[in-house]
Amino acid sequence: MSPETAALFERYVIPNYRRFPIALVRGEGSWVWDDQGNRYLDFFPGWGCNLLGHCPQAVVRAVQEQAARLIHVPNTWHMEAQGQWAKLLSERSFGGQAFFCNSGAEANEAAIKLVRLHTPRERYKIITFEGGFHGRTYGATSATAQPKYHDGIGPLAPGFVYAPYGDLEAVRAKVDGETAGILVEPIQGEGGIRIPAKEFLAGLRQIADEHQLVLVFDEVQSGCGRTGRWFAYQNFGVEPDVMTLAKSLCGGVAGGAMLARREIAASLRPGMHAATFGGNPLAARAGIATIETIEREGLLAKVEPLGALFRRLLEPLVEQLPVVREFRQLGLMIGVELAVEATSLVQQAMDRRLLINVTQGNVIRLLPAMTTTEEEVHEGCAILAEVLRGFRP
Repeated sequence: MSPETAALFERYVIPNYRRFPIALVRGEGSWVWDDQGNRYLDFFPGWGCNLLGHCPQAVVRAVQEQAARLIHVPNTWHMEAQGQWAKLLSERSFGGQAFFCNSGAEANEAAIKLVRLHTPRERYKIITFEGGFHGRTYGATSATAQPKYHDGIGPLAPGFVYAPYGDLEAVRAKVDGETAGILVEPIQGEGGIRIPAKEFLAGLRQIADEHQLVLVFDEVQSGCGRTGRWFAYQNFGVEPDVMTLAKSLCGGVAGGAMLARREIAASLRPGMHAATFGGNPLAARAGIATIETIEREGLLAKVEPLGALFRRLLEPLVEQLPVVREFRQLGLMIGVELAVEATSLVQQAMDRRLLINVTQGNVIRLLPAMTTTEEEVHEGCAILAEVLRGFRP
């Protein structure tokens, strides 16, 4: 990275991110290049947002064309592309209606409001889960049952009740006359790629039905095809009342959405919630292009074999290396849990031109693109295995 870029950031940018001393300037598919000409294989593209890889051509074209016609208008007007986008999402999920925003945190804020607006005033509590992550805004942070995100920002927004992930009896014990809903990730992402037993989501659906609760699935990380189905809940045979989406929703362009059953969506009355840039023409065209690309190129069908290849190459490390504790994977959500703290692995892999993520301190999290080739999987997994074999925490 050039000294000039470093100086700009030091002087003008708040240091709330731990940034690597690399300036990325270009991306294509599963590869990115820095300003020194170095090329990196990216197994965590855009923090999981670039599910189609970097700069997918159809999304690039759609945004370029739209930017030349209309960039932004308020949501007090109709936009044809936004309506088409909502239809595509509804038809591929549970037939709900869409509210559009800009991020996963915003989508979850909308869901929190909707749960409370739809239920009697005395019912306001929402059950969420330990290890979960729902965003960085105040309500979403309060819903996130990880104390490290609460440090120094209290008091939190009231009304969130935390339960152990996967424990149905604990959930039942926490339901009372003030409970309005349940908010859960079908697969915990930031929590370490935690995949629940099939009966867990079914049990939550049953509890919600028994007590007239609103069941919300946070699919910000797991949705839009990452698991080989359009949405992760479709792997479990359980439908939510409300679903939140973002990250890969627009092929790398900022965009978020909340989908809700029509009878529940009606409770989000005019004036109760909004997002100035939500569903803007650029995001809508990018979202449409993302769905069309996935279907035109048959990418959903490619997820399972790609995920199986990652499993074949990485799961044996559990037996081969004492440092590797467990391999977890559904589609292209991949977690390798280590027996030791492993944050330094990110830098060690980067030194070998492989980009990965470590979450929860000891879980390697991979969210590769659907367009990753088998050759790239082999190359990246070989680098990762090499790093793990030589890893000393």
